[in-house]
Amino acid sequence: MKTPLAAVAVTAALALTLTGCSKAAAPTSSSGSSSSDAAEVTPDATSLPPWPAPGDVPARVAAAGLDLGPMGTAEHYHPHLAITVGGEPVPVALNIGVDPATGAMSAVHTHEGDGTIHIEADTVGEKFTLGQLFTQWGVALTPTQIGGAQAKPGEKMTVTSNGTPVSGDPADLRLEPDQQIELTLP
Repeated sequence: MKTPLAAVAVTAALALTLTGCSKAAAPTSSSGSSSSDAAEVTPDATSLPPWPAPGDVPARVAAAGLDLGPMGTAEHYHPHLAITVGGEPVPVALNIGVDPATGAMSAVHTHEGDGTIHIEADTVGEKFTLGQLFTQWGVALTPTQIGGAQAKPGEKMTVTSNGTPVSGDPADLRLEPDQQIELTLP
């Protein structure tokens, strides 16, 4: 017996609701990106905040080493990211890693503009980094720069994870459940 299309849609919507991502359409199974798309994507190192989510989601997801859909259910957690540049809070764009054409999402994505990062992995123990989020966002992230906002000579960005200072490249910071990440550029 064939399942009616409406029942499939209801099942998909229910699955998204149960995983906490009811704000996006049901994902598709493939992004259709080629590896050459990923090579052409360069993070923006010139624009000042705020930074919107880019329109070329499939290429940016591929550049981050991720895939678009189907959403994973093996692990689901939510780190939080706060960015401050020059004493002013900077919003994290909504729908980073979400393809507006299909509703498909990568395992690392946002929905709201409140800094909540959604991790929905299809394998337990997968490692995701802050750099993957920024690559999808299309915003450069280095120890001294976020997009076009740069530390003055002799200064660098302050990075904390759960209040503990983090050294090294912030792009390498591993995302963890209930993690509070703060990036501060003077």
